[in-house]
Amino acid sequence: MKDDVKKRSEEVALFRYGVIGDLVHLPPGAKGIYERLKEKADSDYRIPGSPRVRVAPETIRHWLKAYRKGGLDALQPRVRSDHGQSHALPREVSDLLVAIKDDKRDLSVQLVIREALASGKVPEGLPLAPSTVHRLLARAGLMAKESGAPSSKDHRRFTFEKAGDLWMSDVMHGPAVTVAGKKRKSYLIAFIDDATRVIPYAAFAVSERTAAFLPVLKEAVLRRGAARRLFVDNGSAFRSHQLALVCAKLGITLIHARPYHAQAKGKIERWFRTVRLQLLPLLQPADLQSLDALNRRLWAWVEGEYHRSPHRGLDGATPLDKWAAVADEVRYLGPDIDDLFLNEVKRKVARDRTVSLDGMVYEVDATLVGEVVTLRHDPSKPGRPVQVWTKGKLVQEAKVVDVHGNCFVKRDKPEGLRLADLAKKED
Repeated sequence: MKDDVKKRSEEVALFRYGVIGDLVHLPPGAKGIYERLKEKADSDYRIPGSPRVRVAPETIRHWLKAYRKGGLDALQPRVRSDHGQSHALPREVSDLLVAIKDDKRDLSVQLVIREALASGKVPEGLPLAPSTVHRLLARAGLMAKESGAPSSKDHRRFTFEKAGDLWMSDVMHGPAVTVAGKKRKSYLIAFIDDATRVIPYAAFAVSERTAAFLPVLKEAVLRRGAARRLFVDNGSAFRSHQLALVCAKLGITLIHARPYHAQAKGKIERWFRTVRLQLLPLLQPADLQSLDALNRRLWAWVEGEYHRSPHRGLDGATPLDKWAAVADEVRYLGPDIDDLFLNEVKRKVARDRTVSLDGMVYEVDATLVGEVVTLRHDPSKPGRPVQVWTKGKLVQEAKVVDVHGNCFVKRDKPEGLRLADLAKKED
């Protein structure tokens, strides 16, 4: 139960950061900030654990102040003294009603209630007043009339002014490449800077999952600084908790495109089309013998040709020239950013003072037995020491258990043979 509360608190903190992310870089008291708060308050959100879809301007201002004072941890909600008690409808019933209406928008309130009761998931005797259910569904934004055909969506073009204001990222299916003696499908993971069309970094990988995406993001940040916003689609890699956590640590606002709205990612899609037309047809068999060879060929083309060619979207300037002209506010973080990209998992310390991670067993301090700790690790380096955090503090770096060495560790016992003594006798 405690783990569920902690996970929900982290989800809420990440949501709140997503709302204020593009404001944290503004100096306190900046002009126009209240107008931006009102604009955000007029937007609809999917708030974790709540049927509400709107947030008041003063609430957003409070979140901004809290983040500036205490960082991401300050955005976690305080646990109410009456946490877990019912305040209106039980949460599981509210979620059921919202899910039914969201799945079948044409159902009336009465039919939603009828379907909920028929599911057998509503506690016996719990009243479902139509007025209460209507308020619940209205707060969830499910009682508004549908606004017509998809063609009514706003497709206005946009371009940011400064380098690093916005990056777009997506994944393109690439050619087959030899990996460990076998042909594997490749995926091109890429970032493009909206204002300059510079490619902060791009690389082919054999997966499009978060574990493959984050190293490309890390290299992009090392080369071109940390963007203020990152615009991605709704794929599973882009919806991962780990990516949201990394972006929050980097001070990057993670923005997801609306489903089935590919036009919003037009710049990265056009760059992928350029790759298909100008790079892929020229690949030689040697370029496909390994991922390293393919990525060397890719980056030689990006730096040697693409970045140095006049771009129609930049009024004939090259991406590198445009970058040089508008890169005065880029946020360079330096090389020491490894910790910001570490994966985080929670584990309960066993009675033998160990925790398991990816099939390996790590030994931690005996004082942590029975505690739930956060392990921060690099999944690309299995077996390396992992950071052990508890209560927001780093307490140690845990190493893989040395089973043989533990035979000779002296243990305080009131009587009887020690394992170390037993081992010596056997020798």
